[in-house]
Amino acid sequence: MKIEQIYTGCLAQGAYYITSNGEAAIIDPLREIQPYLDRLERDDVKLKYIFETHFHADFVSGHVDLSKATGAPIIYGPNATCDFDCISGTDGQEFKLGEVTFKLLHTPGHTMESSTFLLKDKTGKDHAIFSGDTLFIGDVGRPDLAQKAASMTIEQLAGTLYHSLRDKIMTLADDVIVYPAHGAGSACGKNMSNETVSTIGNQKETNYALRANMSEAEFITEVTDGLLPPPAYFGMNVAMNKGGYESFETVLHNGMTPVEVKDFEAVAEETGALILDTRDNGTFSKGFIPQSINIGIGGDFAPWVGTLIGDVKQPILLVTDSGLEEETVTRLSRVGFDHIIGFLKGGFDAWKESENEIDTVNRITVEQFAADFKPNADKVIDIRKETEYAAEHIAEAYNKPLAYINDWVKDIDPKEPFYLHCAGGYRSMIAASILQARGFRNFTEIEGGFGAIAKTTVPKSDFVCQSKVLK
Repeated sequence: MKIEQIYTGCLAQGAYYITSNGEAAIIDPLREIQPYLDRLERDDVKLKYIFETHFHADFVSGHVDLSKATGAPIIYGPNATCDFDCISGTDGQEFKLGEVTFKLLHTPGHTMESSTFLLKDKTGKDHAIFSGDTLFIGDVGRPDLAQKAASMTIEQLAGTLYHSLRDKIMTLADDVIVYPAHGAGSACGKNMSNETVSTIGNQKETNYALRANMSEAEFITEVTDGLLPPPAYFGMNVAMNKGGYESFETVLHNGMTPVEVKDFEAVAEETGALILDTRDNGTFSKGFIPQSINIGIGGDFAPWVGTLIGDVKQPILLVTDSGLEEETVTRLSRVGFDHIIGFLKGGFDAWKESENEIDTVNRITVEQFAADFKPNADKVIDIRKETEYAAEHIAEAYNKPLAYINDWVKDIDPKEPFYLHCAGGYRSMIAASILQARGFRNFTEIEGGFGAIAKTTVPKSDFVCQSKVLK
């Protein structure tokens, strides 16, 4: 038996590849399936099962394409209804794979079809669970995503999750390995660890939601407290995972269409495409196509695209660094953005060399900010998350998280100057590009963000440990 965790950092997502005696199973695969097909060929094994722990909201799974390519059935837990061929398993149902066995444990609460797959070794001993979004390392799945579909309140779903954990997960032996679907950075939980593997015993000791003396009422209160609204694209990804989607190969082919500089503006206007510039924030600040939005490929790219653009049907034209066009299209497709028209041939350099109009962002160094900043007089907008802001911030700064920019931008006075920063410059450049695309020019963005500001003499609030903030 071999277990491989295939972890994708930008989505904080774990897929799993398990083989035994010439047969394989893949759990929660990503959109592009070629890496899985390569593994199957490398190991000379046949894919027997595609297990899905639930209908994912934060990414588009590769289950449909993978099933078409291999003939392997797609298996969900109870209550799963698909618009394609799939098996809705039953609680306790077993699936033989070579010398090992998977047992389906129905663990509703995150969603009503959510299930955990328990792997038993060839002796029948419980070896590991693939817990999907039911149990994370340090956290549990958010219970607010399935309210409409389940006709239940957040509290009712949280109560259901409480019993799933107590009755199906915590009864397992302490040495059983826990393989979750996500780690820190995912919007599917609020307090996930950077670790991506643990054990039942360790989670009983360290996971706040698995405290032995925790009542159902306490669980509901703590799990639902502090939940941020889910990103707008979540519902659209669920629909794609339930209903099927266009082949990844088709999406990639369309997205890899080069658009000449001379045609770029016309194509954008004719299609209503958003121009998405994925270059590094420092490079972007020095020159970019007017009205384009910067979300750098080097950061949490796909989740921020999903959060800020929201509509997966939005047509998109790309401006990328040379050679990164395919990776960009691939990462967009993972979160359902399939309407990629093409990319600027030759990139921004070709645009600039053609003497087209360019824009820049007014970015200053932290040294200049520290020298110019006037406490109690100058306005500062801190776009970090609430927990980051609460831990420490510039005294008197306003906290307006980037995730909510589409809401708070309407409150910005275009005549009042302000400074703008995040933690390191990635998010603040996203915000700067959005603000300028909407006509705001009255701000100055700070290079290096709060990470650099914290080292200056600029007045700051008292530091509070983030672990205490999260509690």
